[in-house]
Amino acid sequence: MKQVRCARCTICGREYPAVPELTTCHCGGILDIVYDYDYIRSVLTKETLAQRTNPTMWRYRELLPVEDSTPDTPLRVGGSPLYAQSALADELGLDALWIKDDGQNPTASLKDRASAMAVAKAWEAGAEIIACSSTGNAASSLAGNAAAAGLKTYIFVPERAPKGKVAQLMIFGAHVISVRGSYEDTFRLSAQAIERYGWYNRNAAVNPYLSEGKKTVSLELAEQLSWQMPDHLAISVGDGCTIAGVWKGLKDLYALGFIDRLPRLISGQAAGCCPINRAIRTGEDWQPMEENTLADSIAVGVPRNAHKALCAIRESRGLAVDVTDEEILQAMTFLGRRCGLFGEPAGVTGFAALHKACREGLIERGATAACIITGNGLKDVANAIAAAGEPICIPPDLEEMVRQFRIRGVTVE
Repeated sequence: MKQVRCARCTICGREYPAVPELTTCHCGGILDIVYDYDYIRSVLTKETLAQRTNPTMWRYRELLPVEDSTPDTPLRVGGSPLYAQSALADELGLDALWIKDDGQNPTASLKDRASAMAVAKAWEAGAEIIACSSTGNAASSLAGNAAAAGLKTYIFVPERAPKGKVAQLMIFGAHVISVRGSYEDTFRLSAQAIERYGWYNRNAAVNPYLSEGKKTVSLELAEQLSWQMPDHLAISVGDGCTIAGVWKGLKDLYALGFIDRLPRLISGQAAGCCPINRAIRTGEDWQPMEENTLADSIAVGVPRNAHKALCAIRESRGLAVDVTDEEILQAMTFLGRRCGLFGEPAGVTGFAALHKACREGLIERGATAACIITGNGLKDVANAIAAAGEPICIPPDLEEMVRQFRIRGVTVE
């Protein structure tokens, strides 16, 4: 890979060749992929990108750690829409607001970007089986992307994983192991099984290539904004891999001169499970927390990518904003009724954090902001109903409908 120099430990700085089977450093630190920006500048320009018709994440190949001979993965991953929300911006006191709906990916979450990268690297490694642990979205994205690529999967999920996500796993033909325990228990079991059987490891805590897949959401965002970055960028945070990947993509673009400034990140975490945000506020090392939130995809009490996430938030001079489960459910209905966007609880937590930051004056009036919805609401229908309420259920009787309208204060004018 001409564009890649090496992989470097984020803790001790030790460097490794960027082989497909990369895992963690000998010191236990997670690795970062280091690029040759001089070479990339010689082969990639804004004009080159503008001429490409490929709408997927693979349009950014020069900024991805894959061999020239590795084909694009089969599913259409990336190219998710970005919506300008002028009325909502006015309401929040912002000069401009954009919302990127990454729930439009093939298996309905941003995690498709990481899983597509995992499939590409598994191909390069000659692997036939990929495995991971997940609270849901990473699992379903891996199962779908691997199925399309003809690879087998073994996937470990905590028993609390929503049925919609488990249904995807089963439809995609994954071997699913539902673990009676926390996400930490689930991760530990998956690590033991991967070591025993030698499966290709898709776990974000171990495989440094996954952040490189996730970073494509920020590459797309920048290109969709004609390389003019907002003041703030909000994202939901669980294990830290996504926000770390977003920041890595932005720094890559800045190093290449594609963008001339970096936004401040807003880390949105559930108040019931916010170890990364708590570490930002206290300035101390992160500590484990209970997984006490309905936002299952970010209910990670022991974040496996905390170091990278904390570095990203601090380097960007970012904000750490916790939101309650009630505020998350309110964000679901708010986005649905104002913007026609349907996000799952974890998917809208970044927006809930942005909304709260505006209400509390943490963001200056007249600023610009963007937010990424990381997962579709159909992933978790039970909480969508909890947020929006049950429909009016009546016999086929017009007068009864009118009566129910009156009881519920429904107006038809």
